[in-house]
Amino acid sequence: MFSYDHIDFEVEKAPLYHKRDDAGIYFNNIPRHVGSLIRRKDNKQPFGIVKEGYEIVQYKEIVNDVEVALMESGINLQDAEFDTTVYNYGRQLELRAKFTAHRQFISKTQADSVVPELVFRTSHDSTWANNGMMGLWRSMCFNTLVSGNKLAAVYGRHTKNFNLPSFTAKLKNAAEFISGDGVKEMCNWYDTVVEREEVVNFFSTTLAKRTDNVSRNNKPNKVILSHLMKIFDEENRHLHGRGNYEGYAKRNKGSLWTMYNAATHWSSHSPNARSRQLQNVRVQREDKVRKMLNSDEWNTLKEKVA
Repeated sequence: MFSYDHIDFEVEKAPLYHKRDDAGIYFNNIPRHVGSLIRRKDNKQPFGIVKEGYEIVQYKEIVNDVEVALMESGINLQDAEFDTTVYNYGRQLELRAKFTAHRQFISKTQADSVVPELVFRTSHDSTWANNGMMGLWRSMCFNTLVSGNKLAAVYGRHTKNFNLPSFTAKLKNAAEFISGDGVKEMCNWYDTVVEREEVVNFFSTTLAKRTDNVSRNNKPNKVILSHLMKIFDEENRHLHGRGNYEGYAKRNKGSLWTMYNAATHWSSHSPNARSRQLQNVRVQREDKVRKMLNSDEWNTLKEKVA
């Protein structure tokens, strides 16, 4: 898939030193909690200063995880175009993949087409966090206009790397959107607007629903509900908004597509679940999402197709 030629190096942390010459020239070793130098191992090229808790993840590991996510997503990789670009001597890395097997022509003359594309960026100098985006990109050849619909987005600090199962699940959603039998229905989900309050009520009666042991009434699990809404708000600003340029939770509306992505993210992202049997937690959550998609509440929202 991607080329490893330009990322065939590793980085390391090195101690920092402070030079003083007021009473003779000598060096003081700067404590690690203040900062450390991150540099290439091969040529000692400095990249930046990082905090003590910064966890080094080599480019090869990150690229391998992206490739695994693509292979497991079900996207047709035949004739796909892969591009690996390194900036500033290796400080920044950008991966691009165009899935030409899924190209769709809009005009009869085939002058206007839509091609699904993945863009993933990361860095060793803290300028880019791990962030990826999958979208349908439309290019008009006569005026170089490029626009697109973002179908999946992932964002996380470099020290945390990114959650591979969650990223894979999002790419699977995107793959189903562009090639599955339900592509028309999913397009409707993307265009179906829902109020944030509707989403709160929906998750309260589906994924976050629980029965109180005392009153025997159904009450939402506030922890799960809060987590789902946080994901929903993030999906909205990345898929329908301006991404990190838009303030968090600024939108009072979303779509069925961002609800669906929030649900699948929650079902696949189980490392923080309070259970030692995380594989069982994931199976249970996936089952809940399947039931959610067959619920009366979901069918009611689907009837709002614009």
